Amino acid sequence: MDTEKKLELEQKCQQFRNDLIDILYDIQTGHPGGSLSCTEILTTLYFDVMNVKPENPKWDKRDRLILSKGHAAPMLYLNLAEKGFFPKEDLKTLRQLGSYLQGHPCVHKTPGVELSTGPLGLGLGAGIGMALGEKLKGNDSYIYVILGDGEIQEGAVWEAAMAGNKFKTTNCIAILDNNGVQLDGTNEEIMPLGDVGAKWAAFGWNVITCDGHKVEEIEEAITKAKAEKERMSIIICHTIKGKGVSYMEGRNTWHGKAIGGEEYKLAKAELGGQKSE
Repeated sequence: MDTEKKLELEQKCQQFRNDLIDILYDIQTGHPGGSLSCTEILTTLYFDVMNVKPENPKWDKRDRLILSKGHAAPMLYLNLAEKGFFPKEDLKTLRQLGSYLQGHPCVHKTPGVELSTGPLGLGLGAGIGMALGEKLKGNDSYIYVILGDGEIQEGAVWEAAMAGNKFKTTNCIAILDNNGVQLDGTNEEIMPLGDVGAKWAAFGWNVITCDGHKVEEIEEAITKAKAEKERMSIIICHTIKGKGVSYMEGRNTWHGKAIGGEEYKLAKAELGGQKSE
């Protein structure tokens, strides 16, 4: 990744963080913590890696992204709108009655969404199925599945991990948003995961690690994953829940909490953005 592209992506991430705080403050609902932790992951995928056509969302040879940790939908929608899948002004309708921008992604309503997610643990199995389908069609498309680390406490994830190892669907790449915090506390408090990389390696996967807030490291990790043709790959992105807003960082209370007036002002000051009117 050259310096110009790195700067472009970093600026988009800063813009998306500011826009996220504006939107969630205005509607007084949503999930800030997990959206802020996967900002660089989503932005690198949509604006540097993935082959998609916003003007033709169902293009047969497109790459596909599954946000298995569906509560981070606000950050997904910000990327989709910026990419041109739907008008940016529609972001203001997030989680409102009648809006196609629901609290969790819906494949039937929202352009660019590839799978309805929300119930955790479903995305990897679906992604492997999509990858098998693309191989049958002879397409060289990739499927990227973004998982939460609290999510991988679900047994269905490990069933999918076994299936991926069996079918060698190397065109499906898993990306773990490893922020160490889930809804009710830290992972260690709720359900310790131990050595996550060792677990995936034991299931036969190629394990790659990176700083999930450095776009150049994410891009490099994806390049390595795409070069692996024998084993399924998972990229473990070390991230911080609530990244960019000091009082949200590492706090499970900001998984899905409304932003108050003073909290909004502080967040905007830290992000270097102007207060919306």
